[in-house]
Amino acid sequence: QEEEFKWLLQEEVHAVLKQLQDILTEASHRFVLPASSSGGAVKQENFVLSTAGTDQVKGVLTLQGDALCQADVNLKMPRSNQLLHFAFREDKQWKLQQIQDARNHVNQAIYLLMNRDVNYQFKTGSEVLKLMDAVMLQLSRARNRLTTPATLTLPEIASSGLTKMFTPALPPDILVNFYINLNKLCLTVYQLHVLQPSTTKNFKPAGGSILHNPGAMFEFGNQRYEVSHVHKVECVVPWLNDALVFFTVSLQLCQQLKDKISVFSSYWNYRPH
Repeated sequence: QEEEFKWLLQEEVHAVLKQLQDILTEASHRFVLPASSSGGAVKQENFVLSTAGTDQVKGVLTLQGDALCQADVNLKMPRSNQLLHFAFREDKQWKLQQIQDARNHVNQAIYLLMNRDVNYQFKTGSEVLKLMDAVMLQLSRARNRLTTPATLTLPEIASSGLTKMFTPALPPDILVNFYINLNKLCLTVYQLHVLQPSTTKNFKPAGGSILHNPGAMFEFGNQRYEVSHVHKVECVVPWLNDALVFFTVSLQLCQQLKDKISVFSSYWNYRPH
């Protein structure tokens, strides 16, 4: 048994660490998209936004790594059927913090693994468990950044830099928000109407949410508004899907190694003398 445990600590642990490092390096490459052969710049990808059963909002988003470098959106106003068109100004890009953070966590996990190279001798099982826990923490955080968009209040969305990105400027009764949810890039468009002073006796400002519903109220710039329509469109980003799969596989590998070590460790702790 003791020999077997030594072998596990020396050989198998390093084999798993190597495997993890390879998978996570792949995951990390997904976040920095394959550069064009001309060298240097991360390639741009275009995604068409759509939602089943509605054509109120249509658009094309251009993603370059963690930056949304162009957004071209058409909005059909429900009441008037008037068509609004707005796009990012040429000089503007919108950083997707979720992608940036997820990538940083992946790189942190890779760094932890690289610190224990092939020549490193693990002395105890608990040392391996500690390393696995540290790696798993980074991977869970990376995954959570993609699966759990930020909750924002409507005034936060209204005052975000995103509203200043468009030309022509967004009308005052339109709010937009972009976020990542799992493997999708999502755009939410809120149409607002101003609440008349006479109707504000039932005014209850909405709290933070990933997605606000019609009827949500808020105050911004000394004006009270209510959300009248909400449109959500999205597109699947294939490499985000890859990254999520890599996170799942890596977390499973870490857990399997932990389980093996634990079985051996408990055997050592309880063996009769």
